[in-house]
Amino acid sequence: MPLSDAVAAARILGDPSLDLAILAEGNTSARDTEDTFWVKASGFTMREITEGGFVLVNFAPILKAFTGDPLTDTGVRELLASSRAQETRLMPSVETFMHAYLLSLPGVEVVGHCHPTAMLSLLCLEEAKVFAQERLFPDEIVCCGPASAFVPYVDPGLPLALAVKNGVEEYVTQHGSVPKTMWMQNHGLICLGKNVKEVESATLMSLKACRARLGMLGSGRKIVTLSQEQIDRIHTRPDEHYRQKLLWEIAAKASQDI
Repeated sequence: MPLSDAVAAARILGDPSLDLAILAEGNTSARDTEDTFWVKASGFTMREITEGGFVLVNFAPILKAFTGDPLTDTGVRELLASSRAQETRLMPSVETFMHAYLLSLPGVEVVGHCHPTAMLSLLCLEEAKVFAQERLFPDEIVCCGPASAFVPYVDPGLPLALAVKNGVEEYVTQHGSVPKTMWMQNHGLICLGKNVKEVESATLMSLKACRARLGMLGSGRKIVTLSQEQIDRIHTRPDEHYRQKLLWEIAAKASQDI
């Protein structure tokens, strides 16, 4: 169910042992119907969130804002309030605009956004965009895509959503597909998937890659990244993707058995 998917993704990303988000950082969402989606409400901590911490939102008014006149802070709040598809006192996250756009992309059913400490250590460096486009090991390609889309820092809310849209469009032009992961300069990570396990896998593998790169940078030695030919080969190998699909299914069954 979409609401349980949004909750499950949030609880995973909010696990304090993973160092992906603290306090009320991060947000998740899941498509409900063609017209609506669930998104985390403002002010909730992901590690303890329940279904009561999400708001059902209509796509149409949020997506319309992408082509309308610029909104003031008051206008944003009024639009978020009027976009709610159910009676509730909760306000959708200010990142609802970003989630609405990403969930409108083909094949995207769940979106997870967090602020991994290890990734922020890289996102605040001048070379962040270069790092986002490089790959260090095969599973990073399988879980996170052949590269990550990159989004320069902008103000959260609608400006960020417009920057995310530009980043996706640039990525699609270059790679011919929707990105699995997006690096947001001085901000955090976005992962897109057909289900919770894809978002979880992309998030955790991104974290592993960042930790590995930090270790390499700390060594002072030259980093050897995978070549474009090697990346393209792994990205198109069916056995790699079949193996990853089995790992997702095993992990999902294990979580159900607990």
